[in-house]
Amino acid sequence: MTTLSFSGERALNNFIKETVEAKKIPGFVFGVSNIDGEIFFQGGGTNVVNDPASGEVNPDSVFWLCSQTKLIAALAALKLVEQGKISFDTPLSDYLPEFRDPIIVDDTSTQKTTFRPAETVLTLKHVLNFSSGLFYPVVREHPDYLPDAYTSKEIHGTQDPISSFLQVIIGDLPALPLKFEPGTDFVYGFSSDVLGFIVEKVSGKSLEEFCKEYIFGPLGMESSFYLTPALKRRLVALTFRGEDGALNPWANQRKIIEQDFEKVSVHMGGVGMYSSMRDYLKLLRHILQINAGRPVVNPILKEETVHQIFEPALTEKGAKSLSELISFPGTQWGTAGAICTQDWPQHRRKGSVFWSGWAGTSHFIDPTSGIAVVFGVQVVPAIDPEAAQFSSNLEAVLYSALNTGSDGL
Repeated sequence: MTTLSFSGERALNNFIKETVEAKKIPGFVFGVSNIDGEIFFQGGGTNVVNDPASGEVNPDSVFWLCSQTKLIAALAALKLVEQGKISFDTPLSDYLPEFRDPIIVDDTSTQKTTFRPAETVLTLKHVLNFSSGLFYPVVREHPDYLPDAYTSKEIHGTQDPISSFLQVIIGDLPALPLKFEPGTDFVYGFSSDVLGFIVEKVSGKSLEEFCKEYIFGPLGMESSFYLTPALKRRLVALTFRGEDGALNPWANQRKIIEQDFEKVSVHMGGVGMYSSMRDYLKLLRHILQINAGRPVVNPILKEETVHQIFEPALTEKGAKSLSELISFPGTQWGTAGAICTQDWPQHRRKGSVFWSGWAGTSHFIDPTSGIAVVFGVQVVPAIDPEAAQFSSNLEAVLYSALNTGSDGL
């Protein structure tokens, strides 16, 4: 079983303490679990940057997960596959008419583009592994901005919010735009949101209700697509880093999703969930246990389904596109996250599954080392260099602190 050495734990604590005192990043938490339970969970800083009266960030603080939501949407869809209610080859158009006649556009940065009809039928497997062709529009002037489909407040007040969401993506085009023929490549985009919509259409439940029944409830997670008053009291506020590098309290410097829980009517599987990092780590540990063949009480998925999360599913071209996107060679995607196909020196090992969120949260599961890890911070613009460097350095300190058995468990 994986543990931390005494000196390694001290090194982690010292590094975190130094970082909190330096105030180069806002409040954060860092949690590590082996296959049996938490072995480390620390952090610091204040809920509102530079405001001691706002309280200290702690393991039970709540974060807007942004793209860490994508894992949850995938698990929900995989549950429906296990239940026999849908298959990997089910056409999306069976449930969402907007997918009947999609088009492939030649320019993803503008709606004034040439296009052609798509020849391949879009299916569930395509949105699970991001080979659907559904893309986030490239706005060259504002690459860190969230897409309009996410920030639109109007869609929540419409009669058919899902259709309204998809219509924002379609815009002035004659049909739903794709970047390429489904199944041929990888592009980061709205695939997880569509997964969530499919879950709702197939199950007859909202994504919130389905996840509470089959994921959050069984694991005792308080996570939600609604920022309820109870969760909001524990919420870590967003921080905005100005061009001068200074950390500023949030003052709506960027458009974000609708956060009024009484107004939310679209559950966005790509960006819409709130959770503590401790609860999210429970989920990762559960997946780690199932993947290892451990007996688990109330498993949310079967072992063979969990194995698929760790199995590469992209074409060679798709893997190349994903690797270029995140600047890590040898990256693949399974059914619920990115996969390392080689060791990252002094960091996570080959076979690890990982992803991160727009506002700075991240996670990975490393079956070889027998650990799952979460990092929580709330700072924009996205991919904050100070937070990214700290997270990478912290991971290196962690791996130097590990005592692992030969099987990592």
